[in-house]
Amino acid sequence: MLELRPNCEHCNQSLPPDALDARICSFECTFCAGCAEGLLGGVCPNCGGGFVPRPVRPSRDWKNGNYLGKYPARTEPKLRPVDLAAHAALVEAVRGIPPEER
Repeated sequence: MLELRPNCEHCNQSLPPDALDARICSFECTFCAGCAEGLLGGVCPNCGGGFVPRPVRPSRDWKNGNYLGKYPARTEPKLRPVDLAAHAALVEAVRGIPPEER
C-alpha cells in the first residue's frame, strides 16, 4: 500500500493525496513534478531509478472499503533536500540509460 507521502522530499511542496503533480520512484521516494522532471532530470537521487506519476487513491468508498478514509495518506513529512552537486554526478553516470534498464 502506497504511503502517499505529503510533500516533495526536496523542496517541501505540499503533495496532498489527490495531487496530480506528485512523482514517485519504485521505492516511493516522492517529489513534485517540477523537481522530479526538471531539477533532478528524471533520476531519483536516492536510488538512481526513474519517476512515474503517483496514483490517486479514491476519496470515496466505491468498492470493498478501498479508499482514503480506510487507508489514509501519511501525514508526517519526509524532507531530504538533494545534494545537487552529487546528484549531477549520478545523472551523468546514468545518462543515456533508460530507467527500465538502470
